Amino acid sequence: MTAHEHLVARRGRRSGITTMVAIHSTALGPAVGGCRFKPYATLEEAVGDVLRLSAAMTAKCAVAGLAFGGGKSVIAPEPGRVLAPEERRAVLLDHADLIAEFGGAYRAGPDVGTGPADMLVLREASPYAFCTPESAGGTGSSSGPTAVGVLAALRAAGPADLAGRRVVISGYGSVGAHLAASLHAAGADVVVSDIDPAKRAEAEQSGLTWTEPEKALTLTADVVIPAAVGGVLSPETVARLDTPLVVGPANNQLTDDSVADSLAARGVRWIPDYVASAGGILYTLAREAEGLDHEAALARVGTIERTVTDLLTAAEANATTPSHEAAALAERRLTSGAVPRIP
Repeated sequence: MTAHEHLVARRGRRSGITTMVAIHSTALGPAVGGCRFKPYATLEEAVGDVLRLSAAMTAKCAVAGLAFGGGKSVIAPEPGRVLAPEERRAVLLDHADLIAEFGGAYRAGPDVGTGPADMLVLREASPYAFCTPESAGGTGSSSGPTAVGVLAALRAAGPADLAGRRVVISGYGSVGAHLAASLHAAGADVVVSDIDPAKRAEAEQSGLTWTEPEKALTLTADVVIPAAVGGVLSPETVARLDTPLVVGPANNQLTDDSVADSLAARGVRWIPDYVASAGGILYTLAREAEGLDHEAALARVGTIERTVTDLLTAAEANATTPSHEAAALAERRLTSGAVPRIP
């Protein structure tokens, strides 16, 4: 993939907190990507994250068939600093100022540490923010559509009938909880984990089995769903996996690209995260950029099933992997500067 087009980082004039925007590509259209609010140990770590995430957004949009490019932004308060409400508002306005300077070339949405209410604050200083609260005319949280997209990917790649199958979900946040509820309703034996032990009671009251986070990727399962932070699939964790299928919404699941080959060598089918997690962006852009209604936007999310089916078919025909075929598809579309019209 090409090098990044822009990376700007600065201290906010109101807050003194570092914020940054990375635009990886606008070859297919304006860059879109979430705003992550997270402390980092070093500035270099924050920069590395925003660069990786923005590149993944380029691939996500290209494979999903969207006429948008990839970007990402980060708000990075000092580790251990607890922001008062007025301080949080100040840094969000600082961030909005930075976004506005790109003139629409980058458009933000919620990500780790931010939500619809934060997008509403961004809108005060920049029009380029998606997913404001429904009460303010936006589409609100994209967690539900993201989960619907993962389920679409699972239909294409997984067992036809999930009843009685064991599914392990690593991460019981908003998307993970949506997935757990849907899979439990389908009769699956759902095991969940999260770094927040307070979520255990909620999970068990919902009929789910709890496991500790360090055990989640070692359990025997029909499907493993990474639904928390990235970087969970390393050579070490892949060697301990006991599942034929990994598909989930966590961004940047691999510690490096070679891990995809390690998964394939062990007979584990991995659906790239940027393919499986595209439901949120498909839904949001259908609603907010095209003006489609809820049902039509959900139908867009459903196209992930066909995308995954096509990638699996190509991988079998070419003796490659879904990861290889997804990357090749993204590159073809970026090189041509065009994506197919989504019905």
